[in-house]
Amino acid sequence: MEIADLTPAERRVWEAFPLGEGVDMRERADDDPAAGGSWGPERTVRAEVLRALLVDGPSRGGEIAGLKLAGARVTGQLDLRYGSVQHPIRLRSCHFTRGPMLYGAELRALVLSDSVLPDLTAGALRVDGVLRMSGCRIAGPVRLAGAQIAGAIFLDGARLGVSPDAPDVSAACHAPDGAFPDALQEPALELNHVVVGNDIAAAGLVCHGQVRLNGATVTGEANLDDALLHHPGHTALHAETLSVGTDLRAMRLRAHGRVNLSGARIPRHLNLAYARLSNPGGQALRASSCVIGELWLREAAPIEGAVNLRGSQIDLLHIAPETWPDRVRIDGLSYRRLTPDLPAEQRLTLLAREESGYLPYAYEELTAAYRTAGDDAAARTVQLAKLRRHRRTLPRYARAWGHLQDLTVGYGFRPMRAAGWLLTLLLTGTLAFALNHPRPLKADEAPDFNPVFYTVDLLLPITDFGQQSAFAPQGWSQWLSYILIVTGWILATTIAAGVTRSLSRQ
Repeated sequence: MEIADLTPAERRVWEAFPLGEGVDMRERADDDPAAGGSWGPERTVRAEVLRALLVDGPSRGGEIAGLKLAGARVTGQLDLRYGSVQHPIRLRSCHFTRGPMLYGAELRALVLSDSVLPDLTAGALRVDGVLRMSGCRIAGPVRLAGAQIAGAIFLDGARLGVSPDAPDVSAACHAPDGAFPDALQEPALELNHVVVGNDIAAAGLVCHGQVRLNGATVTGEANLDDALLHHPGHTALHAETLSVGTDLRAMRLRAHGRVNLSGARIPRHLNLAYARLSNPGGQALRASSCVIGELWLREAAPIEGAVNLRGSQIDLLHIAPETWPDRVRIDGLSYRRLTPDLPAEQRLTLLAREESGYLPYAYEELTAAYRTAGDDAAARTVQLAKLRRHRRTLPRYARAWGHLQDLTVGYGFRPMRAAGWLLTLLLTGTLAFALNHPRPLKADEAPDFNPVFYTVDLLLPITDFGQQSAFAPQGWSQWLSYILIVTGWILATTIAAGVTRSLSRQ
């Protein structure tokens, strides 16, 4: 391309390129690129001119060339497919009439901050430095599947899948289903299988449509703090088998639609503190088969929709009971610690919400967590709740025996209850037989009658103080002796069963 073919605005860019100097066409620092469609020729640059500069632009000895342009209207399509560009590209606050085509390109660095684009196609893109799209407004899909970014990806404050001239972001993101049909046909942000050498910084991202991160590998952290993901009735964040080097931050995240992290590897924190997850009628959070260091839902709003944590391994789980929804899937979930510290009774309500019904493993995990915390009393409470829950799965005759063990000794977890029963029966028998002495079977051979030890002989089948065999009660006291004998056998049997169960747990 000859310089004679250029407009005055394009000539400014052409002459600045070999010097690596910037060209700022903005009239004011707060110019809104959403209004770029009305900008005149003094702010218009053809995409073919930018392509010619990047592929075979002029150079000057001793200078580092680079494209640095701000506040321009870029007409046509910037097509760099499969090209190798050795110069950094910085196109800030620009208005693109067509989305750039960067599929398979190799770039040094790409900056599109605060620009307005109809879409962006950059699958299999390779960037030696950073990819910066902070504050961008992109109505159509952003395709970055399979991209390899040596530095970081910046999407902080970007608005995707929303009309760039939408007057109110919140209103746009709460529009009814179908209001943005084009944004729903494919992911609004496609980052599946990307490899990022540093971080994904997307704090404050607003996305109407799906964010897809399936199979992505992020060496540092992924940051979605204060993000708003709106895809109701569908999957808002699709991040199966995502792997991050440190944390996945999503504090104050608002997700309208499912958050799917199945199979993710997050060695430190999955931080959903203060988040609002909503997908009524479906799953709000799916984090099954994950390996997570710490899962934080501290002070998060009550989750609207089901939660699936099946088969995940989590070191620390921080979630208040009131945050859990009515439906959960936690079979195979393993964790070592629970915070905040709460009584077992408050934690047990979660196990009753399991969609699969009674899960012995879930009770064992909760027991182990309390034992790790050194709270043996809470651990016993959980084990007792497990046996009571199991009792409901048994036949009627077995449930009756379970009720008896629960009433008498709390399945062995409440041994003092048996002592209370024995003491009550001992006092009852002692008082009754003291008022109405049984007659001796052999008056000349019988020992002196002792109502206390006579009652003990009746209650405890393993003792013999010689009282029961020497005296025979009559009338109502005879019926009382039968009751004491039967009750003593029942108590002895249930105590033995409880002790055996306790020893087997030890």
